[in-house]
Amino acid sequence: MLIKIYEDNPNPKAIQQAVDILKKGGVIIYPTDTVYGIGCDITNQKAIERVCSIRGLRPDKANLSFICYDLTDISQYTKPFDTTVFRVLKKALPGPFTFIFNASNQVPKLLSSKKKTVGIRVPDNSIVREIVKELGNPIVTASIHDEDEIIEYSTDPELIYEKYEDKVDMVIDGGYGDNIASTVVDLTNGEFEVIRDGKGDLDLYL
Repeated sequence: MLIKIYEDNPNPKAIQQAVDILKKGGVIIYPTDTVYGIGCDITNQKAIERVCSIRGLRPDKANLSFICYDLTDISQYTKPFDTTVFRVLKKALPGPFTFIFNASNQVPKLLSSKKKTVGIRVPDNSIVREIVKELGNPIVTASIHDEDEIIEYSTDPELIYEKYEDKVDMVIDGGYGDNIASTVVDLTNGEFEVIRDGKGDLDLYL
């Protein structure tokens, strides 16, 4: 299923359709503020395994991130962090960043892995954030990669649909995606360490 949703004013019925699919253990492809992502409800183990299978990842080794609606969700999945970190997050999010935290005990249970860290995203995209808000918990996310050697990420939702229509339950057309991924920032040592330069400029918020 390919469904058009406009970011400026996401249609609540279309958002609900996506949520219903996720609640039933479905897998969807959606726009973010960077590249298109593929994901599912974090509480559904079979769906997580499906996402990993589609992306060719091992569930116990995959660096999957959680998309949260806002900062209030984050503390459930991370070990406590100090107020300096919180202040930066508050300024930088929603935005094109993935922050890597030490994971709370909740995360390995959700992912059936021994993961000690978790990546958190709060994208500046109202479509995916509304889906997460209506779902009531985060979704696991992985980026949609392109086989093209020059273009790393797939940006055209119709081409993404052609490629994945038999593998996923819904592709959301939210317009052309970016082909620059999020900036990844490691916070596991309490310091801001950029481990992948992407769309976000962390210096603006430090």
